[in-house]
Amino acid sequence: MNAFKPHSSHWGAFSGRMADGQLEIKPHPDDPHPSPLLGNLAAIADSPVRIRRPAVRRGWLEGKPGHAQKRGADDYVEVSWSEAADLVAAELRRVYETFGPTAVFGGSYGWASAGRFHHAQSQIHRFLNVLGGYVRSVNTYSSGAAMVIIPHVLGPYDSFDRKSVTWDAIERSSELVVAFGGMAIKNADVHGGGISNHVVLPKLKGASARGARFVLVSPLADDFPAEVNAEWMPVVPGTDVALMLGLAHVLVTENLHDRQFLDRYTVGYDRFEDYLLGSTDGTPKTAEWAASICGIGADAIRDLARAMARSKTLMTVSHSLQRADFGEQPVWMGIVLAAMLGQIGLDGCGYSYSLGALGNIGKKLLAVPLPTLNQLKNPVPDFIPCARIADMLLGPGEAFHYNGQALRYPDIRLVYWAGGNPFHHHQDINRLRAAFRRPETIIVHESAWTSTARYADIVLPATTTLERDDIGAADRDQLMIAMKRMIEPVGEAWDDYEIFTEIAQRLGKFELFTENRTSREWLAFLFETTRQALAAGGHAAPDFETFWERGELRLPARPDDGGPANGFRHNPDASPLQTPSGKIEIFSETVARFGYDDCGGHPQWYPPGSRGEAGDEARYPLHLICNQPYQRLHSQLDYGAFSRSTKIDGREPIRINPADAATRGISDGDIVRLFNGRGSCLAAAILSDDVRPGVMQLATGAWFEPADPEAETTMCIHGNPNILTRDIGTSKLAQGSTGQITRVELERFTGPFPPVRIFEPMRFVAREDDAAIRAALDDRT
Repeated sequence: MNAFKPHSSHWGAFSGRMADGQLEIKPHPDDPHPSPLLGNLAAIADSPVRIRRPAVRRGWLEGKPGHAQKRGADDYVEVSWSEAADLVAAELRRVYETFGPTAVFGGSYGWASAGRFHHAQSQIHRFLNVLGGYVRSVNTYSSGAAMVIIPHVLGPYDSFDRKSVTWDAIERSSELVVAFGGMAIKNADVHGGGISNHVVLPKLKGASARGARFVLVSPLADDFPAEVNAEWMPVVPGTDVALMLGLAHVLVTENLHDRQFLDRYTVGYDRFEDYLLGSTDGTPKTAEWAASICGIGADAIRDLARAMARSKTLMTVSHSLQRADFGEQPVWMGIVLAAMLGQIGLDGCGYSYSLGALGNIGKKLLAVPLPTLNQLKNPVPDFIPCARIADMLLGPGEAFHYNGQALRYPDIRLVYWAGGNPFHHHQDINRLRAAFRRPETIIVHESAWTSTARYADIVLPATTTLERDDIGAADRDQLMIAMKRMIEPVGEAWDDYEIFTEIAQRLGKFELFTENRTSREWLAFLFETTRQALAAGGHAAPDFETFWERGELRLPARPDDGGPANGFRHNPDASPLQTPSGKIEIFSETVARFGYDDCGGHPQWYPPGSRGEAGDEARYPLHLICNQPYQRLHSQLDYGAFSRSTKIDGREPIRINPADAATRGISDGDIVRLFNGRGSCLAAAILSDDVRPGVMQLATGAWFEPADPEAETTMCIHGNPNILTRDIGTSKLAQGSTGQITRVELERFTGPFPPVRIFEPMRFVAREDDAAIRAALDDRT
């Protein structure tokens, strides 16, 4: 029988083998809390939705006028790899020579594999840079607002707050943890690059056993693990800033704030306090004012503020809060509230952005660098915030604001996507469908027939992580893993590196792209970076072949010394922040100078609906929370066994408060229709008291399946909530995603129920039966 081989994924280290024609998976023996997402992996080997051969969209191949309008509803014809590579090379040559690199958008989201070499984002960026560059995206859908505001307030993103508070410190020292948006274990199950040791739940349980108190501020009761018995404050979605301001007002008016800390470590507090007390706008942000907005009682707000002041308190703000209108504000206001308590830099206290959002945040930092593929230099200055892709494709040349810059969207003729599914990440799918019908050509590497693949012109079958060798390693995770191939490539799937190498050969860029290395030689070359650092630090430093034979290598970590926050607290002159003042910027002169009407010089309350949504509350009275799923990572492996086991009659489940269900005549298991002015979708009802009244929860990641692929506006019959979310930036500052919250109405769907067929095999046009296809293929190649 085949031996188990080591491997890694974004949701955990594991080993696997093929046994009796089935893929058998078991988690790493040292992982105390393995993720159930491992249950999706076995479907990779034989799923009918795997892409087995290169395929080309018929309309693009024939080149008929208006053919792009058929994207998402057209037939495909399978071709050979030689033909596919010829088509891609010829189209790239045409666009680069005719329009230049600013006409090419390189799309990727980087979550395709935990491997350090077969990292789709690095591969595609390196390839396009070899060709002359491309228009890139910046920041992420997960934390687009935070990645822009934090550098203005604390310094470079991920250099201060997310490297200062560890789970060990929380377990030993924290007395009160106030978690705005919570710390859902489903989010901590994953981390980019892999996670071999899921410690979040054990550490939280340890802190709770010691007597630590946890307060969950969220519309969802299960945004904190049940084992910890957190106190639930069921806040109205999108009103956390109002609650924070109410807490801050209590601290000031009861003289519970740390004025000495504010004077020494921050700038601009007095200007913020004038706003807080109502001196600048006539509205004191009292507990009563906050209660009228956020739905938490004024007495509860006062009690919490007093507890925060007398306890060793940690404030956390989740990704979810800033994926909404004015998403910069809760991140900034959370920092201000923590500064007012004066505990930043103390063990297990202060502030941490997105603690619990990824499994390795809160672990000790590694003492050595990790293998990283050089993406080479991109000479093209043009970029977009990643959540503005539809704006770019629909409005070439149009102006937009971003972080103090006045920019214009480039005119994109060719989109090349490898690693990622924008029909999962992006908002307002009907608008995205229109945007994806604008470019002349869309090329996609995919392992399965996702919606992104179905809106492409050339679809190249890419291998999954199980079909290739790689090195698994992630920041803050001490185990480097030899990711050994477990199954042969499905059909004619190729590695991304093989695909780009084949195309580079046709374009005369083979040596520049490959540096004359095979995949295996690249692994050994990249491993050397870590090996040399280990040797220089006096640690065991095996060569690559020894590491590969052993299967894993434990890496050293830095001491848990409180990180940059501790250094700043003890000597702000010797360890200043990388901000204009060297201190925490409660008021930012830089941001104020931008003059934005949706993000001023200090954090403040911007009422929902103040950006052109008047009337939505009356027409669509329910809040819909579109959070990350627990049964898959984003939309990956939605066809896997664990993901499909959570569906009801093949559709995604939606949680509804029983009171809201009763007024609409909805029972458990009913198929329901959600709708607003942007679109509609079907889902299966689950009645639950874990969602606040007036709130529903439908996870993202169900593969988009349109009821009518050719209609301008269609319904998703599978349950993708992004058919309902708004495609609008958080503010002019960050232009981040606002997809976490939207407004909808709900009704029981009376049928007939359209069948969900997104996981059925793709059908193709037989080229030998169509002279037009044969002729078009000859012309194109």
